[in-house]
Amino acid sequence: MSDDQGYDLSQFKATYFEECAELLAMAEETIARLQEGSGSDEDLNAVFRCVHSIKGGAGAFAFDDLVNFAHVLETALDHLRSGRVALTPHMADLMVRGNDVLGDFVRAAQAGTALPPNHGADILAQLNTLIGGEQTTLKPVLATPPTAPPASAEAAKTFHISFRPAPDMLRTGNDPLLMFRELAGLGDLSLVVDRSALPQLTEMESSRSYLSWNATLVTSKGRNAIDEVFEFVAGDTAEIIITEGDAAAAFVGEAEEGEGWGLFAPPPVETHPVAPSAPAQAAKPAGTAPAAGGDAVHTASIRVDLDKIDRLVNMVGELVITQAMLGQQASGFTVESHPELIQGLQELSHHTRELQENVMAIRAQPVKALFSKAPRLVRDLSGKLSKQVRLVMSGENTEVDKTVIEQLSDPLTHLIRNALDHGIETPEERMAVGKPAEGTIHLGAEHRSGRIFIQIQDDGRGINRERVLAKALEKGLVERGQQLTDEQIDMLIFAPGFSTAAEVSDVSGRGVGMDVVRKNIQDVGGRVVVQSTPGVGSRFILSLPLTLAVMDGMLVQVGGQRYVLPLTNIVESLRPTAQQARSLVDVGEVLTIRGEYINLMPLHAIFGIENAITDPTKGLVVIVETEGGERVGLLVDELLGQQQVVIKSLDSNFRPVQGISAATILGDGRVALILDVSALRQMGALALAAQ
Repeated sequence: MSDDQGYDLSQFKATYFEECAELLAMAEETIARLQEGSGSDEDLNAVFRCVHSIKGGAGAFAFDDLVNFAHVLETALDHLRSGRVALTPHMADLMVRGNDVLGDFVRAAQAGTALPPNHGADILAQLNTLIGGEQTTLKPVLATPPTAPPASAEAAKTFHISFRPAPDMLRTGNDPLLMFRELAGLGDLSLVVDRSALPQLTEMESSRSYLSWNATLVTSKGRNAIDEVFEFVAGDTAEIIITEGDAAAAFVGEAEEGEGWGLFAPPPVETHPVAPSAPAQAAKPAGTAPAAGGDAVHTASIRVDLDKIDRLVNMVGELVITQAMLGQQASGFTVESHPELIQGLQELSHHTRELQENVMAIRAQPVKALFSKAPRLVRDLSGKLSKQVRLVMSGENTEVDKTVIEQLSDPLTHLIRNALDHGIETPEERMAVGKPAEGTIHLGAEHRSGRIFIQIQDDGRGINRERVLAKALEKGLVERGQQLTDEQIDMLIFAPGFSTAAEVSDVSGRGVGMDVVRKNIQDVGGRVVVQSTPGVGSRFILSLPLTLAVMDGMLVQVGGQRYVLPLTNIVESLRPTAQQARSLVDVGEVLTIRGEYINLMPLHAIFGIENAITDPTKGLVVIVETEGGERVGLLVDELLGQQQVVIKSLDSNFRPVQGISAATILGDGRVALILDVSALRQMGALALAAQ
């Protein structure tokens, strides 16, 4: 099947490249374990299978450059796993670079472009030296059997292979053409197809297998090499009978009859079940599973275009709005007057929430896919900077919306580079101040209060605030004489164009990176907080929403305006007494609650709202918790109730507004703004200072 025959392969190619991305990431992660010495023989097998799968799919689409390089890398891996070559640090590094080059060929094939002729030539030369200069190209598959064995067969073995796919084999993602290309790479291959089971055209199903094949392979390779070709085909997925011996005459005679191979009777037949090991099953294309028996195939998962899920999420959002509108219209009804209507609305609310949670779960992915790039980054950069650094990761299985993960790739890279370049000292500097020569970077993720927190912490030198402030004065970012807190000085590193590097290098110094971190995080409704202690280290905390679609909120009234407070930020609400609400010099309005002083911030003062309640004893105070753990009180007129709201981005639909994270549409069709609690804390302090 090829493009020039009128078939549209775009869908299959898209699936193949998706699988390649997963396999390359899996291979890189596994090689990293081998580099660290924590890997096993099974890890080597897993890397081999990743490269084998990429090579096989590339052969099916005739990506020759990709096939050639993958073949050499695969052969080198086979030498490693068989023990013919020792896994030295140099060899592990060669595998890492080989995987990188393999990724380059995959991306070039996906883009339809050609890499320079010498791309990866140094890696290819080292691999060829390792494997003894074996051939790197595949021989073509013969359409008809030869009339006599080739001359090379005198020093080789002849194998006869009967390959009978199960009717549903194609549904598992296994392609006979791929296997035949692999066989052709082992020696001289001849094929005869059995069409006896082929039905009439009107009775054919495109997803079922009707053809079988008889193959003769003359090769100097051993039986194991043939077994590996079929290792992804489970026993119930295909029947494979492999026979070693000289039965070419019988084979050709049966082929010439034109009725399939009938009662093909070679020398004593050995039936070999080609059943993959557990890791081999894991390396199958996503969405496949071995058949339980007979023709039944149980699909564990499927691939779905992300755009389709996005449309589903949007529809669920509209359903939530419609459900809120129905609930508001029926607010005047009672259970006594309309029992069935009230019960139906309650069930609708329950099912809508359940649907929303399940749709969000479809989009959720563990941050492991994001964290998997960190070990390679730390390893390469620490070597370049001549530093000794150990990476510790935790919470890799913490799940978050896929869109959020996609936006975090660049920020995470910049923060790790910053920790390595500016935070961690050289071994000599660390030992001079009594620290171990090896520095540590901790990368962690956790769920807290309905959000995901990702932290990048190092035990380095910390932020040099004097140097940061001097550079900020030089660039005009702050005015001379302006008093800044330690936190405000630390946040200056996120200013566009800011850099304290003495010279520009390929690691840092151009003044780009940290501003990208803050912008990307803010684009997904998140915030970044810096905590640093000179001489001890720094911690960057990213606070992000779990999803960008739907949230639970509390609707509040302030004057004639309605706002939504994220429910995860709310601690409690109360109407304070005169003894609880008081004013302190240089502090402003505060509340005394259980012996604790909490800053009081009237929303009407922050947003300039008229006709709002200004006396805390006559209104309501909602105690909320900021991302830093600080508690503040927001003065509002009243609480209108809790409800699920659909998040609409202000950035894409209007413009950023300070103190507002997003907007939503209420049941009556009006727009309500969703409050950003942490930003309100800063705005409240400025508003009180201006009074």
